[in-house]
Amino acid sequence: MSITPNESPRLNASERSTYSALIDQLEAGDLVVPGQRVTDHLKDHEVDFVVGIEGAGIVCIEVKGGEVWHDGEGWRQIRGGRECKIEPVRQARDACYALRSFVENDPRWSQGRLRWDHVIVLPNTELPDDFGLPECPRWKVIDRNDLPDLVARLREVLIRQELDRPLLTRDGIDQLATAFSGRGLPQRDVVARALANEDAADSLTEHQAVILDAIRLLNRVEVRGGAGSGKTFLAMEQARRLAQRGQRVALVCYSHGLASYLERIAATWPRRQQPAYVGEFHALGVQWGAPEGPDEALRTEETVQFWEHDLPLQMADLAAQLEPGHRFDAVVVDEAQDFADAWWDPLLAALRDPVEGGLYVFSDEGQRVFNRHGSPPVSLVPLILDHNLRNTRQIANAFQPLVDHPMRFLGGEGPAVTFIACTREKAMDVGDDQIDLLLDQGWRPEDLALLTTGSRHPEQSERQRDGHQAYWDSFWDTDQVFYGHVLGFKGLERRCVVLVVNDSSKFERSRERLYVGLSRARDQLVVCGDPEFIREVGGPDLARRLTGG
Repeated sequence: MSITPNESPRLNASERSTYSALIDQLEAGDLVVPGQRVTDHLKDHEVDFVVGIEGAGIVCIEVKGGEVWHDGEGWRQIRGGRECKIEPVRQARDACYALRSFVENDPRWSQGRLRWDHVIVLPNTELPDDFGLPECPRWKVIDRNDLPDLVARLREVLIRQELDRPLLTRDGIDQLATAFSGRGLPQRDVVARALANEDAADSLTEHQAVILDAIRLLNRVEVRGGAGSGKTFLAMEQARRLAQRGQRVALVCYSHGLASYLERIAATWPRRQQPAYVGEFHALGVQWGAPEGPDEALRTEETVQFWEHDLPLQMADLAAQLEPGHRFDAVVVDEAQDFADAWWDPLLAALRDPVEGGLYVFSDEGQRVFNRHGSPPVSLVPLILDHNLRNTRQIANAFQPLVDHPMRFLGGEGPAVTFIACTREKAMDVGDDQIDLLLDQGWRPEDLALLTTGSRHPEQSERQRDGHQAYWDSFWDTDQVFYGHVLGFKGLERRCVVLVVNDSSKFERSRERLYVGLSRARDQLVVCGDPEFIREVGGPDLARRLTGG
């Protein structure tokens, strides 16, 4: 028997409503796998959703949407305008047995025979309370009225089994996810797992776009969320939607790296969906006619004065002189916590309607790594994102102590975070060794990034000699490991990150830098540094989660 992990949860409308109910109702430790395929000697099966509920068991769900009924002889469904005969009970039962057999034959499975069951979900149909078939009692069917209590109903189905079988534990869920990832795979499995997690994360992130539907009639909104909550996707999607509706939109951020990413992604959209401006805040001023200014990396008193005070004032004057055709209907700001107070005035002045024009702000106060403070001088409707979608549960759990509000971990499963204890002076060399080890394990150069919290890696310094554009082009080079600093990597991510904690000492923004660095890996994270420094900066809970002590 073999199993094929779902490559991408391509869900129809009925499946999406069920998926949404599962995501909203499941606990952080539970597992949901959409579109799980399994093959036995009889046929190929597909389970619409496999759900592992901690403290209960495992349910295989078959979803049948649209108009569904039973005519006394069999199930019927309207599909493509035509009446079709369907067999949802047999589909769910056979797939459940095939999947159970596969999992129990995995040599890594040590749980024995747990509580498994199959359930039918009819998200558009209402069933009478007295419905019942010999092979399908009422309690094994979830209709549209049951969806708000979907997970509670699934738990009840499992708990009420009159069988002396163990309940599903956290270890069982971990082994179930491991079994779904396959066995006896070639070494490239690390990449395959990462891609599967990435697809699932992309689907969850796209699901977040319902927030944009909810704010369609609002012009002034701030979306706040921790790392991995999908803020950058929402910022890009909001800019794309506004442009598609005919608005002239600016999508801006502070850092070179994030600007490079936004520009590349927006360039792939159809022309009518592309914002009028995508890029750095300061580069927008240059476009209006402001001077390019000195090298910001020098961080002298004069450069700080220019970039954070003088240039914004010049930009405000230039924005006030813009012709109507060069003004914006809406401005979207990603990583808005990087913006100083003086930076908001030019953006508001560039709006066609400074009072009612659109301003959409996406921020995370925990990632305020620069020594500046600022907030928009206008009232914004706040929305909070409390789900982590982009990091594996292991990574998200590791940096949770640095997040200022509880997060639900909805990302995929991955390896435990690796911590290599070493001195600050040796952290860089240890990080280089870890990069070599990860390449030997099957990761590709394009999957890896080495990030520092203190001094830059020599390879980063060398690449930056050719300028910002050439340096950030290397981020997209599939033949190279990327070398960067956490300050320039905000808003970006890599499948696998080696974080070199090499700050010379604790300072005002050390905690924020550490938070950014720990949250950049999607699937595998290796941390190299002094455990006492980690404890001093991040606190004992963070140190315990990273170092195990």
